[in-house]
Amino acid sequence: MSKNKTSAQKRHEQSEVRRMRNRAVKSRCHTSAKKFLAALQQKDQNLAQEAFRALQSELDNAKRKGVIKSNACSRKKSRMAILLNKTFAAKTVAN
Repeated sequence: MSKNKTSAQKRHEQSEVRRMRNRAVKSRCHTSAKKFLAALQQKDQNLAQEAFRALQSELDNAKRKGVIKSNACSRKKSRMAILLNKTFAAKTVAN
């Protein structure tokens, strides 16, 4: 093999390692989002707030590692916060 081929092979292996690492981080974000939405479905405010904090942490971690962009992180956190507030605002007004 020539020098170019071995370096291309190394770069491919490095990119594959990064891809798998990024995939794991994204998977944790998706799992946290599912847990948050499940807590909203159950109408459990304490569980939902705890899941929301965990989701925010996972998204910030993904942003810090460069897996998702800053604006995407902010957008997702904002949309989830709106869902949280809408879900439990009606409950507070009704009481």
